[in-house]
Amino acid sequence: MTPIATPPVDATQGEMVRWAFEQLNRHDVSALRSFWNDETIERFPDRTCRGADEIVAYFEDAFAAITDFHMEVLAIAEQDEDVFVHWRLTGIHDGPLLGIEPTHKPVAIDGMDHFVIRDGEVISNFVIFDQMQYARQLGLMPADGSATDKALKGAFNARTKLAAKLKR
Repeated sequence: MTPIATPPVDATQGEMVRWAFEQLNRHDVSALRSFWNDETIERFPDRTCRGADEIVAYFEDAFAAITDFHMEVLAIAEQDEDVFVHWRLTGIHDGPLLGIEPTHKPVAIDGMDHFVIRDGEVISNFVIFDQMQYARQLGLMPADGSATDKALKGAFNARTKLAAKLKR
């Protein structure tokens, strides 16, 4: 089946979002320009993009930073103008992203989007993902339950207890 480079006609909001994720997986943000407009607001964890040009630039940076960038749609729920998507992003961290230099490590990040879609265009989208999962996979944070993780939590808890005593 040949990918459709224009949004499907008479599609549900959820079908529109699924189409958009297919375009992202093709790394074809030019097809998505018709899905965004100059007023679209996309709130990502690291910044807010306003308008199609900023959103396109954000994804171009992400494609450059994550080799084999792929977003698997795990679930979609829609009601009126609202569409919620649970997704998993996979790839290799081969370029700077979110202020982190390339680690060349594989990533598998879980996240969700909340789209508001009106008249076939995205009005807004709020993106969240498990930043702790991302940080641990890249080595920015120690693995959960590791000796380093336990020491870090122990030091934090000691500091918290000391601060509580000093407040008394």
